[in-house]
Amino acid sequence: MFGLEALDLARIQFAFTISFHILFPAITIGLASYLAVLEGLWLKTHNDTYRDLYHFWSKIFAVNFGMGVVSGLVMAYQFGTNWSRFSDFAGAVTGPLLTYEVLTAFFLEAGFLGVMLFGWNKVGRGLHFFATVMVAIGTLISTFWILASNSWMQTPQGFEIINGQVIPTDWLAVIFNPSFPYRLMHMATAAFVATAFFVGSSAAWHLLRGKDNPAIRTMLSMAMWMALIVAPIQAVIGDFHGLNTLEHQPAKIAAIEGHWENKGDEATPLILFGWPDMKEERTKFAVEIPYLGSLILTHSLDKQVPALKEFPPEDRPNSTIVFWSFRIMVGLGFLMIFTGLWSLWLRKRDKLYTSRPFLYLALWMGPSGLIAILAGWFTTEIGRQPWVVYGLMRTADASSNHSFMQMSITLILFVVVYFALFGAGLGYMMRLVRKGPKIDEGKETNDGGPGQKRTPARPLSAADDEHADADHTVTKEI
Repeated sequence: MFGLEALDLARIQFAFTISFHILFPAITIGLASYLAVLEGLWLKTHNDTYRDLYHFWSKIFAVNFGMGVVSGLVMAYQFGTNWSRFSDFAGAVTGPLLTYEVLTAFFLEAGFLGVMLFGWNKVGRGLHFFATVMVAIGTLISTFWILASNSWMQTPQGFEIINGQVIPTDWLAVIFNPSFPYRLMHMATAAFVATAFFVGSSAAWHLLRGKDNPAIRTMLSMAMWMALIVAPIQAVIGDFHGLNTLEHQPAKIAAIEGHWENKGDEATPLILFGWPDMKEERTKFAVEIPYLGSLILTHSLDKQVPALKEFPPEDRPNSTIVFWSFRIMVGLGFLMIFTGLWSLWLRKRDKLYTSRPFLYLALWMGPSGLIAILAGWFTTEIGRQPWVVYGLMRTADASSNHSFMQMSITLILFVVVYFALFGAGLGYMMRLVRKGPKIDEGKETNDGGPGQKRTPARPLSAADDEHADADHTVTKEI
């Protein structure tokens, strides 16, 4: 069907499930740190706004965390079901790294998550804040191990191959492989940026509908400060990551640039737009800027960038896909920087919360960080092809011996179940976002400390106070 084979369906299935999964950890990483900052600010300033925002975003965090765990389990099982040959070849490296992630990060998160979500009125302020910080640290530790495993597949080192299997000889070299620091920083920063625009979009949605209060304004203000500061930093990290990729995976860079051949000693131009044709071995309709490719990728005006024709056809990534996925990521990155700068300009003129054109931009930028993350992962993973472990094992040699029919059925089932299950979860999460933080304006308040209650902290409930009280009454009667 459509010229696809069982291997192609296995790759599509993995791409489909990981595309769903990566969205949840990205927001989880950002929201966990955001919640730690909110609670810390509340403890320092005693400003009720920060506490109200904490309770609001903790509910969304809980739903997102749960969906991330469920989708992550599927990813782990696929290594054994669809990619058993890869697991046999490289399991001595990837297996322990994923185990370390469970033993350190997941156990840390799970151990303190209950205190964070349900202990607001049951433990002291210091202990609750400590639990929130531990959950935030746990998400970053999880990122560390996952990126260590994936980066080793991109730039493997610290091993020997014995009897057709990878055997680690230096775990520090395995973990801190050449691409790991850049990929770790790039992904963690992307999670913070994606979360900032998610939070900012929620605030913009409420402001455009006339719901203007200190909590909504604080959401937008904090999100735009994060965008202003972190989006340019992400661009710098991306530049260093590109230089590292050029050194260790030059074919990937050539495919990203749609660059087929060098002409004499001429510097490499930057192809802004075009259509790389893998069969004709050229980029059609290319719009080029002379010298700029060399300047960006080598930081010089005379050095050349490796070209695709320098690599055998069977070793070339699909330039048509990564050329455009990379440009989507970069284009959204520049738009994020522009949004942050515009917010600063409006902030100085006291129009940040009232400029409707800006609020509409902030609203539509809500999913931009997640789309950029997906585009970046497509660029990274498809750009690594045809290797599953770069230079060591081809993707065609890594898959299990499944038939086309088996892969077709499982792919269809994954699509149906994922859209039903996670579609419902995402719908519920957006319902929580649409409700916005609950503010008890004009009412007598207390400090909401241990044993006291103001804004409900029930993480999986979108019910109002009346329903919450009813639930409490029913519980007591039972």
